[in-house]
Amino acid sequence: MSDVRILPEPHRYAVCAAEDIPIKDFYKGVFEEIFVFFHPFIRPKMMDFDLFNPDTYPGRNEIREHCEMVSWKQFLSLSGIKSYKQLDIGLRTSILGLIDERQDVKTANIIQETCLKNRIAEPAEGVLPEFIMNHLLRGIKAIGHSWIWLGDEFCTERKLENIDDLISDNNLIDGRISLFTHDNKILITTHWDSHFSLLCSDKVTVESLVDSCRLEGFYCKEDTEIYWSLSEGN
Repeated sequence: MSDVRILPEPHRYAVCAAEDIPIKDFYKGVFEEIFVFFHPFIRPKMMDFDLFNPDTYPGRNEIREHCEMVSWKQFLSLSGIKSYKQLDIGLRTSILGLIDERQDVKTANIIQETCLKNRIAEPAEGVLPEFIMNHLLRGIKAIGHSWIWLGDEFCTERKLENIDDLISDNNLIDGRISLFTHDNKILITTHWDSHFSLLCSDKVTVESLVDSCRLEGFYCKEDTEIYWSLSEGN
């Protein structure tokens, strides 16, 4: 009989919170504050809307340079969807990310119809958002960091990159879902099946970056989980 190989637990300063535990509990003793920030919708300005399909989906640099962001607040106004919770559930439904009894097919259809009518692309799940990353990277550089690690889902692979290089070429982020500073004090990470990311650090740093980068989202409460839109308390 061969020995079963079991991966060690990942460093919590380098990975997204697990789904079955409150986010603040997952990062307890590692990060003081966590902000959930939404991935914006995408409106092409100098690019064909029809490119936004799996076979021809534009790269991060192309989206950043030739499109504009549509916030969740703006999309609520366009669509008539009532809340961020409803929008999150609709987005999850559209990617078959929920079990049948949790799905909201009506809202998923409204999202699709609104996107087609307004020539807007939905945010992609499980990838760091194109429009926001440069703001965050510049904010992290401004508080004294020149380098940042890029890691995969379980941080079994990581690569150290100069922040200036990432700002000039966002495509370097492709395939990575966690960015964390060399001193393990700041983490930006996304969940593979979600349309939002987490900003984690101490309270002062998180609040400063949220304000300077004008992030859209909310601060985690003690009971906030990855599937926050399905709970009663958030």
